[in-house]
Amino acid sequence: MKLEQARELEKRYIAQVFSRLPVLLIKGKGNYVYDDTGKKYLDLFAGIAVSSVGHAHPKVVKTLKDQASKLMHSSNWVYSEPQLELAETLVKITGMERVFYTNDGSGAVETAFKLARKKTGKTQVISTEQAFHGRTMGALSATWTEKYRKPFEPLIPGFKFVRYNDVDALRDAITDETAAMIVEPIQGEAGVVVPDADYLRMVRELTSEKGVVMIVDEIQTGFGRTGRWFDYQRSGIRPDIVCMAKGIAGGFPMGAVAYRGMDFETGQHGGTFNGSPLACAVANTVIDVIKRERLMENAGKMGSFLLKELSDKGIRGRGLILGVDVDDGHKRSVELIRRGAVAIYSGNTLRILPPLTIKKKEAQYIIRLINEVA
Repeated sequence: MKLEQARELEKRYIAQVFSRLPVLLIKGKGNYVYDDTGKKYLDLFAGIAVSSVGHAHPKVVKTLKDQASKLMHSSNWVYSEPQLELAETLVKITGMERVFYTNDGSGAVETAFKLARKKTGKTQVISTEQAFHGRTMGALSATWTEKYRKPFEPLIPGFKFVRYNDVDALRDAITDETAAMIVEPIQGEAGVVVPDADYLRMVRELTSEKGVVMIVDEIQTGFGRTGRWFDYQRSGIRPDIVCMAKGIAGGFPMGAVAYRGMDFETGQHGGTFNGSPLACAVANTVIDVIKRERLMENAGKMGSFLLKELSDKGIRGRGLILGVDVDDGHKRSVELIRRGAVAIYSGNTLRILPPLTIKKKEAQYIIRLINEVA
């Protein structure tokens, strides 16, 4: 298949919800992807922070093959070893108490809202301006962007927004009906917005004081991307609920919620495919690779290098979630494709979210590319 054929088939048969870049990817290996002509590109966005250990990592591929040959699906009517092993690991690395598995990030956010309602008996949720938490109805209700929200209103009642990085605004917004506050440690879809160093700590102190559930959305920042398992750990806090997805299984569709001090009762939540043996086995391997290959440390080191070398470009972020403002995000992304790299954008911000496995020479190539297009 060639790019023009792909465009025609997509236009004819697929829901018109995606604004695609002009490239048809056929395969990936390590930190690179290849198009229908065989052209090689450095992957600067990892499927939106998903391909955390690179493409076709041999250990991940082996796990997929081995587990698929044994048991792909069992449902939650029975036990499965990979699911139990992963739950224990997630509890350890998050500092939470229990886990619920989902199939994506939006499902994790929906689960978090149900847990908060169950725990508090209240319905009001506070989100932040410019936030992105997903496009299903509950997650969309906590997402700021009007073009995503307006066609589907009225959304779930009880949601309101406060300025990001503004604890005083949060304090003013909390009422006796507030069940939860959901916050991103770094706002990714908004263009990589990094709050003050003490923001999450102050949010935790305030929500604890007011009896409000603190939900941290680590869907884009989790699993080593900022140099820690989860970015909230940098603040020394312990939230009530952690939403995760994207990098958890290195490309296999999966999400999860880790939480403490609350739980569902039998039958109150569920899903046919949640926590399948195949998804959990892959996630176990991805987490093991991140540990063994010291990819958190690499993300921190490569991120610091890029921040230093591109400081004159106004680069911002932490670890390997970085943003650079340009005059035209779409145009510059297309330019990068022509030059041998695939990157995405939010408005007029180029977003740099490569696999955590990038090396110094690839970081230097990123610097050269950004200097050419930004």
